[in-house]
Amino acid sequence: MAITTCIFDAYGTLFDVAAAARQAAGEPGGERLAAHWPQLAADWRAKQLQYSWLRAITGDHVDFWTVTQNGLDWALDAQGLAGDSALRDRLLALYWQLQAYPEVPAMLTALKSAGMNTAILSNGSPDMLSGAVQSAALTELLDDVLSVESVGIFKPAPQVYDMVLQRFGVAKEHVLFVSSNGWDAGAAAAYGFVTAWVNRDGAPVDRLPGVPDHILPDLSTIPDIARG
Repeated sequence: MAITTCIFDAYGTLFDVAAAARQAAGEPGGERLAAHWPQLAADWRAKQLQYSWLRAITGDHVDFWTVTQNGLDWALDAQGLAGDSALRDRLLALYWQLQAYPEVPAMLTALKSAGMNTAILSNGSPDMLSGAVQSAALTELLDDVLSVESVGIFKPAPQVYDMVLQRFGVAKEHVLFVSSNGWDAGAAAAYGFVTAWVNRDGAPVDRLPGVPDHILPDLSTIPDIARG
C-alpha cells in the first residue's frame, strides 16, 4: 500500500539529544563538564526513557519536561555534579533548543515536495516540542506536532499511535513511522505501521513482538522509502 503519511519521533530522531551536553561542555565555564559530557548525555537520555516507561506502567503520569529534569538530576548526581545549579539550568535551557540532525531539513523538504503528510509524534510536552521545532526552523515542513499529553500516557502505549490515525484519517498501512528508538520502532511495527528504525549507533534489534521494516544509519533515505 502507498505511503501517504510520514510520522517522526522527535528526540534522538529529528533532534540530537546529546547536543545540549556537548554544547555546554564547550562554552566558557563548561570545563567541569568537558570530561563528563558523553556519559552524562547517555545517562540523561537513558533515565529520561526509563522514567517514562515506569510512569506509564504505574499510571503516575507527569509531563515529559518533569521526566527530563528528573533524568538530568540523576545524571548530574552520577557524575558528581549534583550541586552545580548553574550547569543544570544551562543544560535545561539548551534542551529547548536542540539541534536537528544535518539531513533533517532536506529530508522533510523532499517529503513535502512529494505530497506527503509529515508530523512529529513524541513523548515531549507541547511547549518543549514547539521550542525545538522553532529553533530548528522546521515549522513549515511539518503538518502537525502531536504530543502524548493529549492522551496522558507515554509511548509505547497504543493510545499514542492511535493519535496518528485520528489526526490524519489514514489506515495504518499508509503510515511510515520513523524512530531512532528500537523499542519505539518495534512497538509501532506491532501496531501495524510501516516502520523505519534510524539505528545511528549500530545497536542490535530489540527482542520485541514487532520488528522494523527498515533499518537505516540516518534519515537521508526516508523519502526514497516513502515513495516506494
